Amino acid sequence: MPHLPTRTLGRTGLEVTALGYGAMELRGAPRGREVTKEQARSILNAVLDSGINYIDTSIDYGQSEELIGEFISGRRQEFYLASKCGCLVGEAARTAPPPGSPNRHIFTPENIIAGVEQSLRRMKTDYLDVVQFHGSPSQQTLEENGSLQAVLDLQRQGKVRFIGMSSTLPNLADHVKMGVFDVFQIPYSALQREHEQIIADASEAGAGIVIRGGVARGGPGKEEGGYWEAWQKAGLDDLAGGPAGRMEFIFRFTISHPDLDTTIVGTINPEHLRDNLQALAKGPLPPDVYEEAKRRLDAAGIKPL
Repeated sequence: MPHLPTRTLGRTGLEVTALGYGAMELRGAPRGREVTKEQARSILNAVLDSGINYIDTSIDYGQSEELIGEFISGRRQEFYLASKCGCLVGEAARTAPPPGSPNRHIFTPENIIAGVEQSLRRMKTDYLDVVQFHGSPSQQTLEENGSLQAVLDLQRQGKVRFIGMSSTLPNLADHVKMGVFDVFQIPYSALQREHEQIIADASEAGAGIVIRGGVARGGPGKEEGGYWEAWQKAGLDDLAGGPAGRMEFIFRFTISHPDLDTTIVGTINPEHLRDNLQALAKGPLPPDVYEEAKRRLDAAGIKPL
């Protein structure tokens, strides 16, 4: 198996590859593109064959968990498995929200426990390495519903190893102060820097840091909207070696954050997976390029909160 750079996922002690796999891309229609079973089998095994050892999914991601169970449950010892809780379970989850609308979440103990049990069945495993609260619920919501206690009970039963939070500001600051979350999953990229400082704060508090959105949005031919307007405003093309180097540059900017442990990137295209692995092999940006990129982004108003 290829050797990929690894980092320790905070106080969990898990040695995770700096590139993880985001299995949301396997969700299928109607929330995403159609995904055949052959495509799922091929990409999931390619991910493990490449040496990636961290896979992130969710009940909210349609058929994702079931495909993981069908195609790589027999390779369970080769990877760490993270999913989410608070998502709608069973029949309530079968009707997807309209495209563009947020998923609903219910943080009662009954729904959390039912969701984790369902995830275990779907993925044909006895335990989840990380269970993350989905949707960044407030501290008040967690306390009023007894949500944390439900996951702690599952942890005592050996069904959950570590407790995480898929979090964003403004609630992220409170989540860090609570001191109970082993892992935070946080959106971040060169073009979405608002969490840059609080990522460092969470890491300093001992939590593992999982970054999502680390290659921004879009790709060659799809570079439009606010993200790419921000890129143009910052004037980064010369640092990236021209438009063809944009996605690689953004990925390498992400892994240059000193407190990142892994960044999850989703795809069903083996060529895109290879591109990400090649970018990972080049490592973080040279320090002078990284600092110049941050200087230009700051000047363009794209800066941490």
